[in-house]
Amino acid sequence: MAEDRRPNPFAELLGGRGQALDASLPSVAFVAVWLAADGLGAAQPVLVEVVAALVVAAGVALWRHRRGERPRAVAVGLLLAVGAALLALYTGRAEDFFLPRIVANAGSLAAWLVSIAVSWPLLGLVVGALSGHPTRWRGDPDLVRGYCRASWVWVAQYAVRVVVFTGLWLADQVVALGIAQVVLTWPLVVACVAASWPLVRSALPPGHPGPLRPVVRES
Repeated sequence: MAEDRRPNPFAELLGGRGQALDASLPSVAFVAVWLAADGLGAAQPVLVEVVAALVVAAGVALWRHRRGERPRAVAVGLLLAVGAALLALYTGRAEDFFLPRIVANAGSLAAWLVSIAVSWPLLGLVVGALSGHPTRWRGDPDLVRGYCRASWVWVAQYAVRVVVFTGLWLADQVVALGIAQVVLTWPLVVACVAASWPLVRSALPPGHPGPLRPVVRES
């Protein structure tokens, strides 16, 4: 069998900078308008910020839809922005706009840890689903081991976000939260995508065709 020699077959499947950067845009709009409204002494700055964030989120969702991206990914991004906006409106605290991000990252951190512990690494499920063989890789012990190794990179990503975002949220640092949202989103996603393939490949024996073509061992 010919070995998959592409530099990183995950780059195309998992995406990277584009989607992650798009996910940061509503937060950027929120913080930018918060700064402007605060400087102008607006009576209801949170409402203005929320409207700006929702307009940007809707625009991003429409743009993704027109590009033919997966409807589920588009809907998740939009719903997260809407949830954040509603929470900020309810509490009246601008920093609470980022609270759903903290909760989502904490949940993701727990889910990835559990998936590694039970040898059903989420990275394998994601790559398998996107490549057309959702669970076939489970019959390839080398791929299972490789996906477990690479999944630790994603665990570290979520852990960093939870620690940084939570600290800034507790300190009421709205601007810093907006900056962290950008810095710790697409750069980390790009780094995880780049690091995933070498870690998976390190577990594969010579001649293995790669993650897109699992070698299922018949019992």
